[in-house]
Amino acid sequence: MIRSSKPAISRRAPTSNCLHELKLIVDLIYRGGLAYMRYSISDTAEWGDYVSGPRVINAESRKAMKQILTEIQDGSFAKRFLADQNSGRKEFLAFREAEAKLPVEIVGKKLRAAMPFLDPVTVEEVAKNR
Repeated sequence: MIRSSKPAISRRAPTSNCLHELKLIVDLIYRGGLAYMRYSISDTAEWGDYVSGPRVINAESRKAMKQILTEIQDGSFAKRFLADQNSGRKEFLAFREAEAKLPVEIVGKKLRAAMPFLDPVTVEEVAKNR
């Protein structure tokens, strides 16, 4: 048997799949909590939740979330935002531009365009019709 060192699927596919499954997962949690979501997904996905989830949401991520909450509560988040907004929105627009170039955005736009039943929209279309 000859094995290839190349992945069988595009490296972009898992990111796009994850993003597009997010709504389903959130809807399941909203409807019946984590137990219902886990009941509704595959055993493999449920296993992944148990063994991978704690590596994503852990002491380090909780510390970061606590720091963000502190910044919101002490006003430094708003101060930074308003300073940027009042000085031409350079940081804000740079963030927006960088995010638009992410593979998940580029691939996602193509996928949504191929699924008209989703009634997909683009920021460009919406902004043009304002």
